[in-house]
Amino acid sequence: MKKIIRLLALSLIFVSCTDLSEEFYDKIPGDQYPENAAQIALETAPIYRPLQDFLDWGGWWFCQEVPSDEMTCPTRDTDWDDGGKWRELHLHTWTPTTEAVASMWGRFYEGVGKINELLEKYEVPEGEEVDPEIAHILAQLKVMRAYYYYLLIDNYGDVPYLTTFSDAPLNPGKDPKAFIFESIVAEVEASIPDMKFSTSKTSVTRAMAFSVLAKLYLNAEVYTGEAYWEDANRVCDSIIQMGVYSLESDPLAPFVTENSNSVENIFTIPYDRENYNGFNLHMRTLHYAHNLTFDMTVGPWNGFAAMEDHFNTYEEGDLRLAGFLVGEQFTSSGQPLMDNTAGSPVVLTPEIPALQMGSSFTPQEIRMSGARVSKFEIEKGANENLSNDFPLFRYADILLMKAEALVRMNGPGSGDDFINQVRNRAGINSISSATLDDILEERGRELFWEAHRRQDLIRFGKFNDAWWEKSASDPSRNTFPIPQWVLDANPNLSN
Repeated sequence: MKKIIRLLALSLIFVSCTDLSEEFYDKIPGDQYPENAAQIALETAPIYRPLQDFLDWGGWWFCQEVPSDEMTCPTRDTDWDDGGKWRELHLHTWTPTTEAVASMWGRFYEGVGKINELLEKYEVPEGEEVDPEIAHILAQLKVMRAYYYYLLIDNYGDVPYLTTFSDAPLNPGKDPKAFIFESIVAEVEASIPDMKFSTSKTSVTRAMAFSVLAKLYLNAEVYTGEAYWEDANRVCDSIIQMGVYSLESDPLAPFVTENSNSVENIFTIPYDRENYNGFNLHMRTLHYAHNLTFDMTVGPWNGFAAMEDHFNTYEEGDLRLAGFLVGEQFTSSGQPLMDNTAGSPVVLTPEIPALQMGSSFTPQEIRMSGARVSKFEIEKGANENLSNDFPLFRYADILLMKAEALVRMNGPGSGDDFINQVRNRAGINSISSATLDDILEERGRELFWEAHRRQDLIRFGKFNDAWWEKSASDPSRNTFPIPQWVLDANPNLSN
């Protein structure tokens, strides 16, 4: 039962144990330590398992996008009310019981708990030389743990920082996010030299580790009160100078169904509609009748849409506009798509009349308002899950992060070369003397729907601004509260 007690002590995940006679070790005895790295590598797959839930019930994607100025989930008559959980995110009125807020915590700590267990189990016996292959795997574990803690301090602020398994406290208290920042930065920096070169997109690589560092350094002022722009610029250069990542010629190429080999994607969640599902954002945004457009085997749910103000930031001719569905819609055979309830063709408009559209609105307003999102290719014959890999880190973001770091250090215009690589790829003209506001707008256009916007708005000091159907919010909304189920289990935690 030791394993169960340790995991419950972290208030992280719930597991069951059916063999009460099973013996557990805190670490592998020296005479039983694996002879090769392959034996350890086989046990590391579960450290990535929480990622599978990020776009759906894990709540992470919802918490990054719905509270932002990019997209929304309006109530469409009786559809999408869902107890108000989407409005709570949009209006910044979430509570410790809001579903998405409550879901993230367990996924992040599930990853932390498994990694702590493996690091303790495979701690190298004192005095023994570490095989380079094993050192590489142990470094991967530490970087992935740092990634989960990065998400924890980014979303929740001060949280328990636990790096042990067998002697973890039953009811840990919170550690300051600045302390956690310093600890995970040091661990990632120390781990990178032990990592061998790899271009894998579904496991921890040097480029993924540098990407984590870039995000930490870029947001350091939010986490610690101290800026680290030079370090952010340095680690972005570490990725750029590898020479193995580049922008695709088509801005939507990183998001096609068969995107597992994209030269732009650095670290992805490898979704597969049959064997590794959880990517159902198309179901949430497409109109009810869009199954006839994409010959889908299921009917979509007609919900999420881009906010009009965001949609209007794209210039005419921007190739990224191909990732939106607006105007009259058609079947796969070219016939007008009909909304039988509204009794008219489906014509999607960027305007959304209200966050809550009840019976006083026309069927067309309720069912057809808001630009829908097809940025991730919707394969013909798709079911409720897509097979597109979802990029957590990609090269375009690295270029924009470098541009931002340069402007913050050296002033407007110093990041032009890097922001313009992204703009030119999108088919729009170069910009000169780009300011921080220009970079934030470009990040919104380029990284839309990829779960970066909440963090970006916080870093730029705009997350609490008023926008469509949302009043100005308090800076306390920059982090989410610890979930109620965690507070109920641990008396040493509070909001």
